Amino acid sequence: MTIQITENNNVVTGVLDGRLDTVAASQFARDMQPLLDKADKHIVLDCTNLHFISSSGLRLFLSLRKQTIAMGGDVTIKGVSPEVKQVFTITGFFSLFNFE
Repeated sequence: MTIQITENNNVVTGVLDGRLDTVAASQFARDMQPLLDKADKHIVLDCTNLHFISSSGLRLFLSLRKQTIAMGGDVTIKGVSPEVKQVFTITGFFSLFNFE
C-alpha cells in the first residue's frame, strides 16, 4: 500500500495504490499524516488503484473525515471500484463521504 500526496492551491490529493488491509493500515496511518496536517483544506482521496479496504482502513478514513470536519475542511473520495464501494455501502460509511 502506497500513498502519494500532492497539494495544488487549496486541494490536497492523496493517491492510494494497493490493498489497505489490516497489515498495511499501521503504515498508512503514518503515511497519511501530511493529510491530517492539512485537514483545514479540501482533501481528495484518489482510490482508482485501491484494490481492497479493511475495517482498519475504513477507521483511518473516518479519522481523517473527523479531523477535517473539526478543522473546517472536507474529504472527497474518487475512483472507487465496485468492490471497495460495496464495503463502504455495507458498513454504512458510504453516506459519510462525498464520492466522485
